[in-house]
Order: sequence, then structure tokens, then C-alpha cells
Amino acid sequence: MKLDEFDFDLPEHLIATRPARPRTSARLLVAEGDRIIDGVVRDLGQWLRPGDRLVLNDTRVIPARLTGTRRRAGAAGETEARIEVTLLQPAPCGAWRALIKPLKKLRTGETVQFPAGLSAVLAEKAEGQGLLRFNLEGDAFQAALEAAGAMPLPPYIAARRAADAQDREDYQTVFARAPGAVAAPTASLHFDDALLAGLRDRGVEITHVTLHVGAGTFLPVKVEDVTKHRMHAEWGQVSEAAAAEMAATRAAGGRIIPVGTTALRLIETAARDTGGIAPWRGETDIFIYPGFTFHVADALMTNFHLPRSTLMMLVAAFMGQARIRAIYAHAVAQEYRFFSYGDASLLIP
Repeated sequence: MKLDEFDFDLPEHLIATRPARPRTSARLLVAEGDRIIDGVVRDLGQWLRPGDRLVLNDTRVIPARLTGTRRRAGAAGETEARIEVTLLQPAPCGAWRALIKPLKKLRTGETVQFPAGLSAVLAEKAEGQGLLRFNLEGDAFQAALEAAGAMPLPPYIAARRAADAQDREDYQTVFARAPGAVAAPTASLHFDDALLAGLRDRGVEITHVTLHVGAGTFLPVKVEDVTKHRMHAEWGQVSEAAAAEMAATRAAGGRIIPVGTTALRLIETAARDTGGIAPWRGETDIFIYPGFTFHVADALMTNFHLPRSTLMMLVAAFMGQARIRAIYAHAVAQEYRFFSYGDASLLIP
């Protein structure tokens, strides 16, 4: 299975750098069977049935981009270096793995000072990343990070503009609860409280799961044979209550519809061993590409993804490669907005 099979031409002007406002005014492409229908997210309920269950990822994006200063004493006096840090994921030891630029200007054991009383010592370097031990933890760390950090916008947005105060709201779901993600579950950015309430009124059920999305979601696939690609692990949890809710929906004949590839990857991880819907907690590196057997998801709401990306492979696995090519050709022709701040699709095999 070759990487080129997941490529397509995307005009640059279709890459969204700001979301639709209000959130529910984003466009919604509905692909059901052989049909493709152009709609709007606020009308999502038209395509759902009473007894269906949406599965939402309630992770909360942390302001993971930090800019600090390294000071070093030398024979000629003290020198300073500007250090940029992007937190990637917490390590079991309580430290954080991070991208550090420029990594070569920071030695193991040196301290970087950030605003809001936050500082970190470089504990080690490995594979182009650093392990940072911060001076604060728990609620104090979260408070300092909120004050000192910026939202970690995806590379294709960050290359066009810097994160600003508006991204604090835009790049966070309205139901975000569990801090730990360094990228948003972007399909869920289209929901507001009114839409969720309206769906519940129509008999659509809601279940929350947690997957802390890592920066690895944006890493390019560098192997020509995609089956050789290895995913970065991300921490997630399907609680006993969430598993029971999904099992009840399945038993009653309702559909289970994850919102976003993160929610789908998590619930399919939980079902991978037994094929059944079960509680699960841990790190998942599940890689979904054509040939994968889906055990839980009956439909998928998701944004439009990067060419040659693992997420493009996932939707191709879900809908079929020929079908997803037709869907994406329609989306480009109709000028849907792509990627994290772009429009949405509802994919119903």
C-alpha cells in the first residue's frame, strides 16, 4: 500500500486559518451510501436518528507553546538565548517531553526561565526532543501554563499566522474537561451548547471519552509503504460508564458515531482485543488504514484531512479508497474549507 494512493491536489486557499463563526455555521458534507449532500453543521440532527449516540472527546488543549530565556555565565560575561518550547506529552516521571528550538543552545542541566514564575531544567536530550522538569506541578503548573503559554496551533496554521487570544476560545471545544492535549479534537470544535441541547431533544445520546491528542497527529508519513509507519502513542480512557452507554446503544439498535478521528481511534482501541465495547485506559498507538476491521463505529463526523496523512488513511479505511477520493474531489470542487479550522463531513458507510 503506497503513500501516493492517499495524495490529492488541494488549492492553498482552501486551508482555513480561522474557524467559522458561529461554530455551527460551518459547512457539513454528508456522504451516505452513494449520495453526497451539502449541508450545514447546525442541521446535523437531520441526519441522526433517535437512539443514535455521539461519542465526544472531552480532552482539553493546554497552551503548550512557551517562549523563555536561557542564561549562561561565561568568561566574557553572561549570555542569553531565546528558547521556544512546544510541550508534547507528560512522561511517567512527571517531566514533559518537548520540542525545543534551538535545542543545540540548551545543555543538559540548564534552566529555561518562562513568564509567570515558571521554569524548567533540561533533564535529557533524545531523538531531537528534550525532557523538561518544571519547577511547578499540579494546579500551580496549570495556572502558570495558562498565563505563560500560547495555544499550539497546527503547523499549517502557525506557518501563516501566530496564535492569539482568540485561539484560546476557538481551539477549544465547549465541553473540554480533562487537560492534557496539545492538539484539539477538531471535529468537535463545530459544536456549541445549543446544538448539543437540540440533539438531545431529538433523542440523540451523548457519551464522553478522553484521548489526549499529541503533536504526533501532525507528523508526516515518511515511508512509501504506509504499513511500515509507526504512530506516536497517546493516552486515553473509555470509562466503565461510557462503555456501558455504547453497549446499550448497540443493543437497542442505535448507531455509535464518534465525533473526530481521535474518538474513533480510542473506541476502536478499546474493542481491538475482544471486538466488543469495553472499558479501557492506557496509551494507544493504533494505526488505521485500509483493511482495518471496525468493531464499534457506525458513522464518523470529521473534518477534511491533509493529503498523505494517517488521518486520510483512516477515512479511506472507513469509507473505501475510491469512495473517499470521490468525496474529497467533491469537497475541493465545492470549496469546502480544510483542516483543523475547516468544515466538517459526516461519513456514513
